[in-house]
Amino acid sequence: MTTEAAPAARPHSAIDAVADDYTDTLIRLNPSLATELGLPGHETEYPDYSPAGIAGFAAEARKALAALEGLTPQDDVDTVTLDAMRERLGLQLEIHESGWDVAELNNIASPAQDIRAIFDLMPTDTAEHWEHIAGRALNVPGALRGYTESLRRARDAGKVAAERQVSIVIEQTTKYAAEDGFFAKLATEARTADGPLPGETQETLDAGAAAARGAYRELAEFLRTELLPAAPQQDAVGRERYALASRSFLGAAVDLEETYAWGVQELDRLIAEQENVASIIKQGASIEEAKDVLNNDPARQLKGTEALKAWMQELSDKAVAELAGVHFEIPDVMKKLECLIAPTDEGGIYYTGPSDDFSRPGRMWWSVPAGEDTFTTWAETTTVFHEGVPGHHLQVATATYRRELLNKWRRNICWTSGHGEGWALYAEKLMQELGYLADPGDHMGMLDMQRMRAARVVFDIGVHLELEIPERWGSGTWTPEAGYDFLKENLPISEGQLKFEFTRYLGWPGQAPSYKVGQRLWEQIRADLETRPGFDLKAFHTKALNVGSVGLDTLRRALLS
Repeated sequence: MTTEAAPAARPHSAIDAVADDYTDTLIRLNPSLATELGLPGHETEYPDYSPAGIAGFAAEARKALAALEGLTPQDDVDTVTLDAMRERLGLQLEIHESGWDVAELNNIASPAQDIRAIFDLMPTDTAEHWEHIAGRALNVPGALRGYTESLRRARDAGKVAAERQVSIVIEQTTKYAAEDGFFAKLATEARTADGPLPGETQETLDAGAAAARGAYRELAEFLRTELLPAAPQQDAVGRERYALASRSFLGAAVDLEETYAWGVQELDRLIAEQENVASIIKQGASIEEAKDVLNNDPARQLKGTEALKAWMQELSDKAVAELAGVHFEIPDVMKKLECLIAPTDEGGIYYTGPSDDFSRPGRMWWSVPAGEDTFTTWAETTTVFHEGVPGHHLQVATATYRRELLNKWRRNICWTSGHGEGWALYAEKLMQELGYLADPGDHMGMLDMQRMRAARVVFDIGVHLELEIPERWGSGTWTPEAGYDFLKENLPISEGQLKFEFTRYLGWPGQAPSYKVGQRLWEQIRADLETRPGFDLKAFHTKALNVGSVGLDTLRRALLS
């Protein structure tokens, strides 16, 4: 694929060589990563999810850290790489030593979902593509056997996800295995760009789908009969595990009590701002009354997923066209962003990055819960900016594009949620700053999303650390039940999405707060730089995005040094 001429490459350093070697090792150990990056040669394989396989990842992290010892940075890029690798890989080893990396199980981001989800990124245009899909489906049983072995090992060590998480994953895996589930549909609906699959390819795909369905049935049975009886009822993970998880998602250590108190204050501030906007939408209206006005406005309604998809694409394309060259550097190869309806109905909106050569573009996916077919543009405009441009797509694609500056690990491997999601929330506020959310309805939608993220800080830290409930929201200490009612008050989503999100926060501790806390840290860095002579906003964005998705402490050192 043709791209613009990039700046001259910086000399490849010894630190770059270690980072690149480590990346090549990760791709060998994790073939799914090769699929995510669009790299050929590993299309049918899976990583080893067994305890031995997980130990292998830890061993390679130790080896990379040892290789970095004694190396001297040759420039600022090297300094950041060394800082980032020591932080990320060192923390990975801390988590491995805790024993929780073999116990991963939740409703959104564990091998139970990942083994299925990789199929969403596999091309389907040719018979050869479908042969790869069939081959990987045939390997699902082996991947799930390794995962089951890890869960069994963790159970024997007393490390089991909460009962709520095990129960929801039983439901998910049962659906994957159903006669009308993902793998059955994968086989029956398979087509190339030119028509039906060749007979032999279809037979292999049918066999693969059957094998995958059988393997997921076995996993569901294991979860039901062996793991569920050992699962604790308590959802709260406690301070020690939570602090480790928080560092993992932020790349920074924060004072959890101070962050909790800030989250309470930020939530109050956003509610007050919403009340002001509500009075603009309709004089004297409450927030809910103003939302009713917006929801009943035909001009703000979309009916059906095709209309949703078309609207997302149009708004995304407009943002790219207007921001490129004015507020951000967006090379032509990065300007394509596909907006798609996800093949699952589990809820959530997410982004997947482009392949390494941009032959597969970045994609924004909307997983629509079953039965939902009406959408409101005022509520979702800010989400398109969050997932697309100037949010995740600009951030992720920039790092992928800057091959002349960043090594492979910095471009394609290092991802820190607080950095990435914090940037996306920063991008939402930035679009308001740039005038793109001047419409009171779109402004209300942005505030709804910001309010949701602030509420998640309060809920997540409060429930997992069992802190005191703020007087405005109740009394006593947080419980999941009190937290559900609190989320229902503050999250502007459907009941189906709410149940999904509630379960996600309980099973993925520390991840949900990383959005708003990450935004806070991004804004603090910008505020510090704005006090310096000659601050230029576009130049700040360019420099920051060229760092890639490192931990937030590393980012602060890189931008403020």
